Amino acid sequence: MLRPDALASPFSPLPCTVGQSSASAHLLHAKGDQWALPPAPTPVLRMLSKVLDLPPEKLIKSISAVPVSKKRRVADFQLSIASVTEDSSSDCLAQDLNLQAQKLAERLKCDAVVSEISTGPGTLNFTINRELLAKTVLQQVLKDGSEYGVRSELFSTVPRQKVVIEFSSPNIAKKFHIGHLRSTIVGNFIANLKVALGHEVTRINYLGDWGMQFGLLGVGFQRFGNKEKLKFSPLQHLFEVYVQINKTAEDENTKKLAKDFFRKLEEHDEQTLSLWKQFRDFSIEEYIRVYKRLGVHFDEYSGESFYQEKSQEVLKMLEDKGLLQKTIKGTGIVDLSEEKDLSTFSTVMRSDGTSLYITRDLAAAIDRMNKHSWDTMIYVTDKSQSNHFQHLFQILKLMGYDWAERCQHVSFGLVQGMKTRRGEVIFLEDVLNEVRSRMLQNMASSKTTKKIDDPVETAEKVGLAALIIQDFRGLLSSDYQFSWDRALQSRGDTGVFLQYTHARLHSLEQMHGNEQLTDVNVACLQEPDAIAVLQHLLRYDEVLYRSSQDLQPKHIVSYLLTLSHLAAVAHKTLPVKGSTPDLAQARLCLFQAARLVLANGMKLLGITPVTQM
Repeated sequence: MLRPDALASPFSPLPCTVGQSSASAHLLHAKGDQWALPPAPTPVLRMLSKVLDLPPEKLIKSISAVPVSKKRRVADFQLSIASVTEDSSSDCLAQDLNLQAQKLAERLKCDAVVSEISTGPGTLNFTINRELLAKTVLQQVLKDGSEYGVRSELFSTVPRQKVVIEFSSPNIAKKFHIGHLRSTIVGNFIANLKVALGHEVTRINYLGDWGMQFGLLGVGFQRFGNKEKLKFSPLQHLFEVYVQINKTAEDENTKKLAKDFFRKLEEHDEQTLSLWKQFRDFSIEEYIRVYKRLGVHFDEYSGESFYQEKSQEVLKMLEDKGLLQKTIKGTGIVDLSEEKDLSTFSTVMRSDGTSLYITRDLAAAIDRMNKHSWDTMIYVTDKSQSNHFQHLFQILKLMGYDWAERCQHVSFGLVQGMKTRRGEVIFLEDVLNEVRSRMLQNMASSKTTKKIDDPVETAEKVGLAALIIQDFRGLLSSDYQFSWDRALQSRGDTGVFLQYTHARLHSLEQMHGNEQLTDVNVACLQEPDAIAVLQHLLRYDEVLYRSSQDLQPKHIVSYLLTLSHLAAVAHKTLPVKGSTPDLAQARLCLFQAARLVLANGMKLLGITPVTQM
């Protein structure tokens, strides 16, 4: 957003209204935002508004930046005729929309802002004065910095909310399984995006720290456990114990001992509880260390154990409301069928009266509303749990909690074929070590690798970018086949390529003194490759808006990959070194803006940009 008092910039004053919230806003709408009143629209919007008899604010979302094309020169913005036509039914033929576009184009005139008006299939296209395009976009990016795009008018009507996000949620006493990687990085992305857009976010790690498996683990530890090993390598040791005891899990004596151990746990037997607490505390310590490697943090470590007693209160509430029914076997169920014929039901209580996973989830949801007064609560788990969350939300509604409508399950598919050199992957840390090792090897053998201050840390960050981009390229709900070779390619659509582009652009800035740019004459940025970068930068707020609506990171990934390809081409064709001082500064300004937006997008995805590679 540019205010009149903020015009002390590297650029000469712009021949357009100030006070807008994004670069594209400056050019066509002068998009207002929550911090400033919307300024007067440009002549084009005034004309469109008059001709269509619509207020300018109604036209905002009908006008979008045009995606860059490698094959042809494109306009900067387009107005969708269908979106402003009363008859938007399928009966409205494409040729009618084209005719309406042509008639509308004839009634509009170019001005100091718009240099060309043309028509496309059902669209009206606007090309912006090239000097103004360069000035406005670069000024906006460099001024807004990390807030570029998120201060757009597109988000001005979106209310700021309290958001609770439950993600990662591994099982205590088991090493961090690779299956938890997706939940962790997807939840982290959603949290980052929400925070960037001004929402108040609480990140919750809801641990699997209760249930009958702890009875089995407790018996296993009594037989095979070693307190020294527990202290120095808790998750590995507990995993080994669990594997050992599982060999006798069907033995009647083991079953009885496991049931007794868990019963003592529920009765808060001091010795039993103390051992369980050690399992939990040591596990969390190791999880925190792994999360640090991933660049992920949590505001709250919760768990099923927190709701053991509260789940009994939930069962009482269900009973009081007439929702709890007993089966012949003595289990407690809630009828979820429309016809109330038990064709669909959910089991919420064991025959011995103890709670189940869903009962503890009900207690957790109610508790979080009381504690956080959230507006939206998001659960991030794999799609196999979709039925569970459908039942959870249904039961909450039946209990009279209208806020259940504001609960959301973001599901994701399975990762297939992820193996280390030693064989099938079991633990996330194995994957992190593997990707770091492979990246170090690739960097060592690459001719383009510069001398790096900390190659191990750089390899870790680049490797994590490779994992995240391969994961985020498609729809989250899709299963995908993991490939080390594909993920770690330095060229093509990979996280390594994004990191390489960022490091290269950062190096370019350093090479030229990293000086503060002053009195930059960006009017000389007329080359097609420069215009393509500028046009792409215009679209960033629309991409963020799309991801904010469906919580899919793939829109941002696709945008950043295209930006990196455009920047790579421009880096070759628009040299800074050897150019006249004016041209060198203008190009440096263009590359700096591209790097800033690239870094912003990468951070949203959970990637730490590197400055050396």
